[in-house]
Amino acid sequence: MKLKGLGLFALGTLFGLEGIKLLSSKDAKKVYAHCTAGVLRAKDSVLDQVTTLQENCADIYEEAKMINEERSKKEEETES
Repeated sequence: MKLKGLGLFALGTLFGLEGIKLLSSKDAKKVYAHCTAGVLRAKDSVLDQVTTLQENCADIYEEAKMINEERSKKEEETES
């Protein structure tokens, strides 16, 4: 039973070492770089959309303030 456990440990260590070699290979690093580049492009796209949305919200807010000011002026004129 101890021999089986020792064998499994040795196999696990061997697979772990090979896995590290595979994950740190040049080809794997290229894949990581391409995936990271894609994520960065997506981030830039999302930030552009957020900026556009913020600008639109600011415009809507300013227009709503003007509408309320005009309404208040009309109400003051009708009360007078």
